[in-house]
Amino acid sequence: MVRHEAPSQIQFWLIALGLGIVSGLAAIGFRAAIEWLQASVYGTANVNSLHSFAELLPWYWVLLIPAFGGVVVGFILHHMTPDGRVRSVADVIEGAALNDGRVETKAGLGSALCSWITLSTGGSTGREGPVVHIAAMAASWVANKLRVDGVTGRDLMGCAVAAAVSASFNAPIAGALFALEVILRHFALHAFAPIVVASAAGTVINRLVYGDVTEFVLPGTTTVEFYLELPAFFMLGLVCGCVAVVMMRAIFFADDVETELQNRLSLPYWLRPAVAGLLLGGLAIFFPHIIGVGYETTSLALTGNLMLHEAFVFAVLKVLAVSLTVAGRMGGGVFSPALMVGALTGLTFGHIATGLFPEMSSAFTLYALAGMGAVAAAVLGAPISTTLIVFELTGDWQTGLAVMVSVSMSTALASRLVDRSFFLTQLERRKVHLAAGPQAYLLAMFRVQGVMRRPTDENAADEKLCLELIEQGLYVSAEATLETALPLLDRSDLSFLPVVIKDGSSPPVLQGALFHVDALKAYNQALAATAEEEHS
Repeated sequence: MVRHEAPSQIQFWLIALGLGIVSGLAAIGFRAAIEWLQASVYGTANVNSLHSFAELLPWYWVLLIPAFGGVVVGFILHHMTPDGRVRSVADVIEGAALNDGRVETKAGLGSALCSWITLSTGGSTGREGPVVHIAAMAASWVANKLRVDGVTGRDLMGCAVAAAVSASFNAPIAGALFALEVILRHFALHAFAPIVVASAAGTVINRLVYGDVTEFVLPGTTTVEFYLELPAFFMLGLVCGCVAVVMMRAIFFADDVETELQNRLSLPYWLRPAVAGLLLGGLAIFFPHIIGVGYETTSLALTGNLMLHEAFVFAVLKVLAVSLTVAGRMGGGVFSPALMVGALTGLTFGHIATGLFPEMSSAFTLYALAGMGAVAAAVLGAPISTTLIVFELTGDWQTGLAVMVSVSMSTALASRLVDRSFFLTQLERRKVHLAAGPQAYLLAMFRVQGVMRRPTDENAADEKLCLELIEQGLYVSAEATLETALPLLDRSDLSFLPVVIKDGSSPPVLQGALFHVDALKAYNQALAATAEEEHS
């Protein structure tokens, strides 16, 4: 058995069911909270008509509401996070891989509040990132209460995330596969059944509240002119892959620029969201389509109610707005914006393709549907779950081949140009190396002091030889990880390195020795445990 010190299978399924219900309620509650606060500040609770309503407001309200939201977000970040950074999906992935399926609680609660304020005051992000992290916090609480191991903790996290995604989008299949594909990053059988149970529970919660309705309604029936039209969807996939890369790199570029300006101007980090909100509000005065989640504009794209130039301009502006919001540390996710950018990209491509070859083309709205999936899949690095979530969001299963072709091409291209996805690239920028797989990140989980042999241990290193190596500068810090220590051992061609504690300018104090064979043994055991978990 892979799961040690854990509930029995039946008990675990019951826990998964309960966690799914709680996570589903949390996702629905978060959505209701956004609608309530949005109604208070904008005057409309309908997220699907926010930009139409904002067009009727005085320009100064459109300018000031996001700025005020940024001020509140900055205040919350200052008091509830140590680094002024909103937690989201990337942190859940990191928690699953490196922290036994646990995430931070205080910073997570602060991040949920920030995302709530951001999404209610016009921030140009989505709600899927916050609900995923909220669900992960619920799973962490249960895992800590039950004192389960890392395997069970990760499974609980997968259950909670699946339920949250399912409840958010009424998408049970995609919710389960999102948890496996994006969060756990494996499809082990032992995790599949409880995650499906939790995902179903989250979907039931959604349908009890909102009914069995899709998020977007497409006009009529869409069909593909097979064989002749498929090359166009291959091309659309490549275009969407490039757009996804531009979107991701624009966010990271904006983050670097804002960080550089913040440092040069000595601006307190709690003011950063307010500045971003002010810039966002200024943009929204002229283009209110960019504020909020963007469901209204996405629906207009999917129904073909935008002209070619409108679709192109709105796609460019949405990328700019998302970059301002995320780089401004205002909170929210990137999935809904990616859907909007993808639908607009697909519609732009469809207008051109059907205009050039009308006799060989289906409805140009089909290109919007395929583009929506292609950009989102490339951003999330999740072709399977994104393909399914597009079907479940629209209720259109007749166009599977077109969507799958576009998604496969976009993800294949984008994964070569970034570190596999937006989330993994975020982690890579923080020096957390998950994109390359367990062989890259497992070494960072072991501290030298946990693997070293102390002077009092059997077969300890010769103390005199250790001191000689320290004088030569050949040693490793006790606080270092095997990620740092193993390359040192390889380069030194020694069987061990002294382990020291060094405080400032004081000389190193010997603590023990790290043997090459011990480091490799710990690494091999971790690789074996990971392989066992992923194939059980």
